[in-house]
Amino acid sequence: MSRYDRQIKLKEVGPEGQEKLRTAKVLIVGVGGLGCPAAMYLVGAGVGKIGLMDHDKVDISNLHRQVLFQESDVGKPKALVAKEHLEKQNSEVQFESYEEPLTSDNAQKIISQYDVILDGTDNFETKYLLNDACILADKPWVFASIYKNEGQLSVFNYSDGPTYRCVFPKSTRQNISCEATGVLGVLPGILGTLQAAEVLKIILGVGEVEVLSGKIKLINMMQASEQTIKINKRPEEIEKIRKEGISPVYIDCDLKYTEHWYLDVREVFEQPKPKGKKVLSIPLNDLTSRYQEIPNNQEVFVFCQSGKRSKNAIEILKNEFGFHNLKNVEGGIETIIDG
Repeated sequence: MSRYDRQIKLKEVGPEGQEKLRTAKVLIVGVGGLGCPAAMYLVGAGVGKIGLMDHDKVDISNLHRQVLFQESDVGKPKALVAKEHLEKQNSEVQFESYEEPLTSDNAQKIISQYDVILDGTDNFETKYLLNDACILADKPWVFASIYKNEGQLSVFNYSDGPTYRCVFPKSTRQNISCEATGVLGVLPGILGTLQAAEVLKIILGVGEVEVLSGKIKLINMMQASEQTIKINKRPEEIEKIRKEGISPVYIDCDLKYTEHWYLDVREVFEQPKPKGKKVLSIPLNDLTSRYQEIPNNQEVFVFCQSGKRSKNAIEILKNEFGFHNLKNVEGGIETIIDG
């Protein structure tokens, strides 16, 4: 137990608390800017089992904030690489990696196997899915969200407290994704570390520890300010999920120019979804097996959330399959939709 000597000395932990940590199971959904620092501290604290869920691969642009990864990891699955690095940090911890996205088909089955869920996602549709699955499985989850220099933190579905839908009952196109806004790497580091702290408090469950439930912490890094505001429970939102099950978020939108062909290389769960007969949806990772579906004799505009994945998609289709009719939508989907 010498590994954990410094924290065992704390009255909030002690030998009994360390045993609680050893037997606890935590699922981290999204091993990115939030999930990486959170995972490192939970592993360091001796949490017994940690699930690492992420369908993405390491990109060079991740390295300024996703501190688990190195240059040699670029192109490799995040969940698998994170597991390999964390096993070297603490051999006493058991790991399970999931190289798949959280979906309405797998959410309840996976989440039910863990005690606490940590939200490391960067899109709002997955947060709604995570929230609904945690309500049905009766699991607490630790939420964080980042927009430019600002961050939010809370604990939902804890001890009969408010849930995410109590704060955000409905989603709109304006709060769907923040992929294209940019962020300084230290901010997700701060938020992810705070998330890990909330997870540890939930596991320890001692009387003097106050979990961030029924409140949301707002942080502005550039202004060096923070505030905590109270949030109210909306029982009708919770009961709706318990009666109707997971309620996926679907946001439709109209394209500015419907006469063009479009190729959407985002994941199937990403929003908003443009309507139109000439809109193809083929996730980036599926391009090599579905490239025949793409017209090669007409101009096709390729888009994602920010323009980064679509640029990669064009390079793959051009170099491997000889496409020369593709144009990248710089700035992502928001530049080609109405409203």
